[in-house]
Amino acid sequence: MCAETMPRAASMTFFARSSRPLLAGAALLGLAGCVSSEPPVSELAVPPDWRQGGSPTEALDTESLAAWWSRFRDPVLDQLVAKGLSSNTDLRTAVARIEESRARRGVVKSALLPSLDGSADARTRWNRDSRTGVETSSDSYSAALDAGWEIDWFGKLRKELRASDADLAASAENHRATQVAVAAEIADAYVSLRVAEAQLQVIRRNVATSEETAEMTRWQEQAGEGTAFATQQAQSSLAQARASIPSVEQNIGQAKHRVELLAGVTPGSLNGTLARGRGIPKAPAKLAVGIPADALRNRPDVRAAEQALVAAAFRTRAAELEQLPSLSLGGSVGLEALSAGTVFSPELAAASAVGQLTAPIFNGGRIRETIRVQSAQERQALIAWEASVLGALSEVEDALLAVRKSDERLALLAEAVRSAREVESLARLNFQAGEIDLLDVLVAQRTLLNTEESQAIAEGNRASAHIQLYKALGGGWTP
Repeated sequence: MCAETMPRAASMTFFARSSRPLLAGAALLGLAGCVSSEPPVSELAVPPDWRQGGSPTEALDTESLAAWWSRFRDPVLDQLVAKGLSSNTDLRTAVARIEESRARRGVVKSALLPSLDGSADARTRWNRDSRTGVETSSDSYSAALDAGWEIDWFGKLRKELRASDADLAASAENHRATQVAVAAEIADAYVSLRVAEAQLQVIRRNVATSEETAEMTRWQEQAGEGTAFATQQAQSSLAQARASIPSVEQNIGQAKHRVELLAGVTPGSLNGTLARGRGIPKAPAKLAVGIPADALRNRPDVRAAEQALVAAAFRTRAAELEQLPSLSLGGSVGLEALSAGTVFSPELAAASAVGQLTAPIFNGGRIRETIRVQSAQERQALIAWEASVLGALSEVEDALLAVRKSDERLALLAEAVRSAREVESLARLNFQAGEIDLLDVLVAQRTLLNTEESQAIAEGNRASAHIQLYKALGGGWTP
């Protein structure tokens, strides 16, 4: 919110109503940006660093944020995001809204310019003499130009134009915010797909192991070394493992459909692309997240809320100027002839010019209530801006916490999987040697299955946490 673009009343309203240092300082983001492209941190009352991590001494890596998905080094993900950014329906709608805002601005701007209207008229008059019964007719032709211009004496129209400028800027920021959301949603849906595929691989490995165990129990029963109960127990465990496959396959199909929907294509269009997967995307190295103020400057949704507040403030000022007089200038030139061919060599020409000064005296409180309406909308825009700032800070903190905790959980699960595999292998060897019961083997297999599934889910959660961090930092669009 530059001092040169935001009415003084609006900026003063914000600081008068904002008693919290966080919000009051955060408002300096826009104002300080008008004075310097890199306002000093001391002027910002936002937190100096992130509570959940991040280096306050490093600037935000905006270059890496612009195409953060490439840091996962997954060509399929790169193709999907590129497709989504060109074909997603929400993005196409956002582009249409920019065009609408630009056209609306043109309508408002036209009010600052004079208007010129032209008209032409042709008449035939019939007269009948009641005494003689003779009918006569006469023709006349005329042309006229009418001009009008409302002088923007006190700047009301210019305030409305600045509000339209802010609306257009907000539409552009909303388009960028949609880019951020679409890229993150596509990546998250893609991760969900790869997690489901990893789960399916784990289940199929477990099915293969269960088949071997069931076969082993049958041989032991046939050799008189086992029981029918053990054989049925192994068959039941095998059936349970197989029964979990359809639900996971359903998850895979639905995840594919979601990716295709976000990419703006019909179901099945990306089957070939998605078949070239490399497993769950690996989260990249740590990104320089900068200071909180960096994130607020980079997030399009915060910038859009800021522009909405600017527009509301200008409209409030324009409504207040309705109480002042207005000056209009007008003029006309008329030509009249008795034949169409001589209309521009007229027998009669007339011209007039007029200036009109009007001022509201009594309107039943309409102007006063309009000012109240606009003031209330300005307050709503202010609250929405405050909410966007608080939401942005909270989202980054949540994402940083999720990144750290997902790293910790994945490290613990990696050790758990190694232990579970050793236990399962030892259990099968001991069962073959007749040292333990089948139940111990089945428990070991079930533990391994659950632990490997948890590991796959944790890998996906770690990738999703990084995706949400990039989104929270405002990544996914190019300045």
